[in-house]
Amino acid sequence: MNWLTNFVRPKIQRLVAPKEVPDNLWHKCPGCGHMVFHRDLDRALNVCQHCGHHMRLSVRKRLAMLFDDGHYQRIELPKSADDPLRFKDQKRYSDRLKETRAKTGEHDAIVVAHGRMGGLGVVVACFNFEFQGGSMGVAVGDGIVAAAELAVLQDAPLILIPASGGARMQEGILSLMQMARTTVAVDKVKEKRLPYIVLLTDPTTGGVSASFAMLGDIAIAEPGAVIGFAGARVIESTIREKLPEGFQKAEYLLEHGMIDMVVPRRELRATLIRVLSLLRNRAPAGDLVALPIDTPYTVVED
Repeated sequence: MNWLTNFVRPKIQRLVAPKEVPDNLWHKCPGCGHMVFHRDLDRALNVCQHCGHHMRLSVRKRLAMLFDDGHYQRIELPKSADDPLRFKDQKRYSDRLKETRAKTGEHDAIVVAHGRMGGLGVVVACFNFEFQGGSMGVAVGDGIVAAAELAVLQDAPLILIPASGGARMQEGILSLMQMARTTVAVDKVKEKRLPYIVLLTDPTTGGVSASFAMLGDIAIAEPGAVIGFAGARVIESTIREKLPEGFQKAEYLLEHGMIDMVVPRRELRATLIRVLSLLRNRAPAGDLVALPIDTPYTVVED
């Protein structure tokens, strides 16, 4: 046994060998192409420090950003049938669900939580785009219905944050039925005269935008978010015309009256608190001044 070959050389090689660098330390901005360090990106809430492009934000980070001190309580959603149509393309739908659940740690594409925002109790239903593109199936419909019922029960505003490619094709007509279900659920919140606010994030498309996502009392969008029904290329090929610049972007929709405001991510929490305070503050704006009873007045006769 040669101790130089078997012991000394491996130790020297380990000292001088280049260390592996994790792949997730740097992220390329889709807007400007700059590389952004992961810690800087995390501090900026996934907003590029060079161009201001708003990248997608995970459900947990978004909820922690909105609620007071990042504290909120999730509710357990009803369990729906995993594969009601026994759908199969290149892979079984049930297998796709198992893989996505293992990858994301979530049961489906929606999370419902409640807590306080600026001291006011609120219910938030937030989509998870990492779960099959945030597509809306029966489970997502159940989640929105549960969020609406909780808002009515707690006499609290409902904030819905969609990030979805639309209805989930593997559930066929059952996924399309969720458009009507969610619309009815939202109507119940409005019947109780509770605020219903929609925060449109990138992307909000398909059956989601054609139902509850466009029914908010106030519609707020993040900068650059794609909002629409069909894709721009599909529309262009259908109408055989070139679409305007920035079509289906949040700023374009604001200019044409489809949404109420476009708010940068760092200002979202403060904006939501201000809006909720205006809608839910039932006290008078100022001190009431009592007029003396013996105040003289004159009657003017025609």
